[in-house]
Amino acid sequence: MKIYNARIYTMDADGVIENGWIELSDGKIAALGSGKPDSVSADDIDAQGGTLLPGFIDAHTHLGIIEDGLDFEGDDCNETTDPFTPQMRAIDGINPFDRCFEEARMRGVTAAAVCPGSANACGGEICVIKTAGRRVDDMLVVNAGMKFALGENPKRVYNDKDDTPVTRMATVALIREGLYKARRYAHDMDSYYSDNENCDPPEYDAKFEALLPLLDRKQRAFFHCHRADDICTAMRIAKEFSLDTVIIHGTEGYKIADIIAEDGLPVICGPLMCDRCKPEMRGQELNNAAVLAENGVKIAICTDHTVIPIQYLPLSAQAAVKGGLDEMTALRALTIAPAEILGAEESVGSLAVGKDADVQLYRSGDDPLGLMSEPVLVAINGQFIRREV
Repeated sequence: MKIYNARIYTMDADGVIENGWIELSDGKIAALGSGKPDSVSADDIDAQGGTLLPGFIDAHTHLGIIEDGLDFEGDDCNETTDPFTPQMRAIDGINPFDRCFEEARMRGVTAAAVCPGSANACGGEICVIKTAGRRVDDMLVVNAGMKFALGENPKRVYNDKDDTPVTRMATVALIREGLYKARRYAHDMDSYYSDNENCDPPEYDAKFEALLPLLDRKQRAFFHCHRADDICTAMRIAKEFSLDTVIIHGTEGYKIADIIAEDGLPVICGPLMCDRCKPEMRGQELNNAAVLAENGVKIAICTDHTVIPIQYLPLSAQAAVKGGLDEMTALRALTIAPAEILGAEESVGSLAVGKDADVQLYRSGDDPLGLMSEPVLVAINGQFIRREV
């Protein structure tokens, strides 16, 4: 099936194709080009000059792991019986029948990173999933990495429990201890594999096993940080353990944008449309994403759903544009940039041959980031979720 007569934002090396077409086949992008395709059938779609984009990607959410309209019964985001839980996996807590998945799809959000919360120094494994499906295993794109949290949240949660950690020092000490023990665990496993006659394997430990891909740089370390000093702490840990690191939130990133750029860390900015609801967010400024991007930091934009409902992801990007972010950079921050930050760029994030057929179409003249705009066509894995053309 082809979509033709479209202005195509590929978010790839092809840039913007002013009058182009794309062919979807077996859930993938089979071909695309400029002009009119060689042949058009009755089943093909005339975009009538509309704008065709990759599906949007929300780089940090709690979609389906904190269910809409429920309290404790639907909240599986934080295992607060232990402040260090790398063995938890977000995929095991997601309800794909939560109504917010449909709200995401209808606004062109075709994939999202679902994260454990930030109550714990280490909350568990982040997964990237499509927003369509009935079984989360079938929706999985990639397991992106490990969620850590610095700053206020672990302090507040465990202070209420009268337990460790109640200081930033203790939070980092827990992370450092866990990573050092996992490194030693890996060393003992290597010793056993190389000489199993003289070396015994270490006793199985689910926490350390979960951290091994991180230490091998097969997964990334995602650090919840708002304040500039916490961002610097994340960079310190990253250097100490040679971690491939991403900053989530980065609310005060504008204060140290050049330092973040120097260390080469990407930042997932957001939520942008909320109040300064806690002390570590009192430095929130709308120009944060713009300042980071101007300094050469790769950025994505997130809603932190359920903090901001996921259907307002494009509006969040528009807010960043109001704060000075270039509009094309804002579109990239919802497509290819989050795909690259999450390690999912081989499947999603741009329109290129061989990638998943996750596309959305807007009528000619509609702003994909606009408050009043909605896509008239959304496809995930080549299946139409919405079709009004």
